[in-house]
Amino acid sequence: MDRLDAMRTFVRVAELGSFTAVARQLGVARSIVTRQVAGLEAHLGAKLLVRSTRSLSLTSAGTAYLEKCRVILNLVDSAETDVAEERAVARGHIRMGLPLSFGLRRLAPLLLEFAELHPAVSLAMDYTDRRVDLVEEGFDLSIRITARIGPADVVRKLGSCRVLAVAAPGYLARHGRPRQPSDLVGHECLAYAGDASPGAWSFGRGDRLETVDVRSRFNANNGDVLAEAAAHGLGITLVPDFIAESYLRDGRLEPVLGEFSPPDLGVYAILPGARHLPYRVRALIEFISARVRSAAPAPV
Repeated sequence: MDRLDAMRTFVRVAELGSFTAVARQLGVARSIVTRQVAGLEAHLGAKLLVRSTRSLSLTSAGTAYLEKCRVILNLVDSAETDVAEERAVARGHIRMGLPLSFGLRRLAPLLLEFAELHPAVSLAMDYTDRRVDLVEEGFDLSIRITARIGPADVVRKLGSCRVLAVAAPGYLARHGRPRQPSDLVGHECLAYAGDASPGAWSFGRGDRLETVDVRSRFNANNGDVLAEAAAHGLGITLVPDFIAESYLRDGRLEPVLGEFSPPDLGVYAILPGARHLPYRVRALIEFISARVRSAAPAPV
């Protein structure tokens, strides 16, 4: 039995609380996972886990051993990373979650470039706007576009993007142009359903931030859908610059409330924990950050 592999398996089982979930994550039979943990217990001469029909829990010995395993495995990862960095070669597998619109528009070309530059790295990309569970689903990182980061989130900020209020010229011709945020109360608004309060829109002007409760009968959790609905004249919406730019360029949408700016959104790499990052993941984060920060702003 490879002791380090068994320790890694034990840590995964302890974190996920399930042999089956770990087996699914690793793509192996459940019996292999249970055999590795049982072999580790036999080697140590101590029970690490208490198994029941519905759950797993750590024994006192298992709790102490888990912490030591994490320290040892982080040291091993760090040592391997140092060697890789000396040779300046990123290698290994990266599984990442990517937001749909930003992922397809901005990140896909960057990831193709990264793959060409680092042939020893394999990439698995999951495009979704839902928030993934990094540990349970086996992700090395995810990229999120958000204005809110939770206190428990481990993140690296990669950049930011502006948010624009936009509407179709035809809609504005029929309903008039709002001059200040409070005017939105009388307009049809198209809201992002992924927000905690989709009908509460905030705008800044100087040091002042104003929040307006808007009426929204058309909600979606994807910015492309909202931009297309606005282009069809259904109302006013807020979209990030990387979605708005092509519509503004073609004249299908135009900005409104130009003196009042919604808060910027941050572009973040969300990490599964504060543990030492493998060199391949750090290389990818630094690569994306450099490209995102150097990207030209969208036209207004």
